[in-house]
Amino acid sequence: MSSAEPWGGGRVLRLQRFRGAVILWASVQLVFLLLVPRVRSVFSESVKSVQLGMGGPPGEGQRETGWRAVTRVLRSYGAGLGPVKSAMVWAVADVTNAVFPTDCRVCGAPMVALGKVRVCELCLMRAAEQAETDILCTRCGDALGMESARFAAGMGVTECSLCRMAPPEFERAVAFGTYDNEMREMLHLLKFGGQRRMAEHILGERLASAVLKLEACGKDLLVVPVPLFPARERQRGFNQARLLAEAAVKRLRKLRPEWRLRVLPGAMQRVRDTHALFTLNPSQRRRNLSGAFRIADKEVVRGREVLLIDDIMTTGATARECARVLKRAGAEKVWVATVAKAQPESVRAIERADVATWGASVSLVEPDSSRRVSF
Repeated sequence: MSSAEPWGGGRVLRLQRFRGAVILWASVQLVFLLLVPRVRSVFSESVKSVQLGMGGPPGEGQRETGWRAVTRVLRSYGAGLGPVKSAMVWAVADVTNAVFPTDCRVCGAPMVALGKVRVCELCLMRAAEQAETDILCTRCGDALGMESARFAAGMGVTECSLCRMAPPEFERAVAFGTYDNEMREMLHLLKFGGQRRMAEHILGERLASAVLKLEACGKDLLVVPVPLFPARERQRGFNQARLLAEAAVKRLRKLRPEWRLRVLPGAMQRVRDTHALFTLNPSQRRRNLSGAFRIADKEVVRGREVLLIDDIMTTGATARECARVLKRAGAEKVWVATVAKAQPESVRAIERADVATWGASVSLVEPDSSRRVSF
């Protein structure tokens, strides 16, 4: 027993020292809470005061910046009582953000945590998945208006009027979220801001979540990104659809290791440089895209199920044309997955009913045309 007493006493002493260290560390965190936001506002792009409950960057969420800081401190303090590694990570994040302040690329608020991409937690939370309560067309994913939903329910159908009148040649199209606000800004950062890490660390994972909605698709899929015209790809430096496809497949291989997924970026080619699609209405897009794609080797897709990947689905003209070309080349089935879907709330139309028709005239509502280049 005598040999056990020193060991027990040493253990109590170590616990007391650890508890004291935790209390000291938590006190430092509270000091950071009061001082860091004031220091950060001097060096960051958002020059307003971001003390708790006061000011913040222009736009939505001004008063929420302080609460993000509160959440960070409480979470880091709780982590300190648990694994030491988590506590050290948050301590390093706090010091780093104080010495090297940076702003969220989406909302402009100061970042309060380390991240591989400069997007704050609030913006990531707001770029959420489409609500399950939304009534969507089971074919193209368009949101059905209230009257259209009642009509479809009364007729015992689940597709929008467009898909019933002019069925697309893809089986189903799914998207993670709606093309507006934070989601739109993140996609713009990828496409027009050259932020490739956005695809790898954020948007690719969301695309993978969308693919998981395709319960009926096969588990042996050829993954084909929608191609850009070669000159357009050289100008941009990359094809965003390919980056998203590769990131999504990487994620899916972890989530569904039994799936056999093969990315084929060269399977489909864009042989004609089309006009900027955002300037055209749906019927003009359809004519503009006719004959713009071809399959490099038909034997590669013959008899196979194809997963077509793109960043955004607006009117569905691109997905329809690509699916048509793939089916003509012998593909058994074509499925479509995108990061975002432009729903009626995100579209300003000259003539629009509850369900957009194939010939309606629409244009996307963009926040800053100076940052936009043609598709």
